Amino acid sequence: MHPMRLVIDTNVLLSALLFPSGSLTWLRSAWQSGAVLPLAIHETTVELIRVLSYPKFRLTGHEREELLMDYLPWCETVTVPEPPPVPECRDPHDRPFLELALAGRADALVTGDRDILVLSSDFSVPILTPKSLKDRLMLPESTD
Repeated sequence: MHPMRLVIDTNVLLSALLFPSGSLTWLRSAWQSGAVLPLAIHETTVELIRVLSYPKFRLTGHEREELLMDYLPWCETVTVPEPPPVPECRDPHDRPFLELALAGRADALVTGDRDILVLSSDFSVPILTPKSLKDRLMLPESTD
């Protein structure tokens, strides 16, 4: 069985990476076990690195590097030679995630971002919340 190819937005990734006892710990385990295959492009990786540097997280350079090493080696890097047409989105920072989902032939784009979620009826790739993804993967509910 092939892993589910996913585009995971930055906020979902942050929750999975920064909060080891949080509600999205299962997602980190899912990519590390090979149940899902995260997709990445230069723009989404740069965004993750930028956000991990926010002062509010108080991460050292070494801690940021460790978090990236808990994610990036599990990703498939996608090349987007010509960005595909995507629905208009309110936040221009969301556009690369939509383009990656199409170019990378993702099975789903996982987000909690309302600006992306509202596009689900206009987008050919399923847009799922983390809970919807967990339900699709048929993972047990956590006791957190």
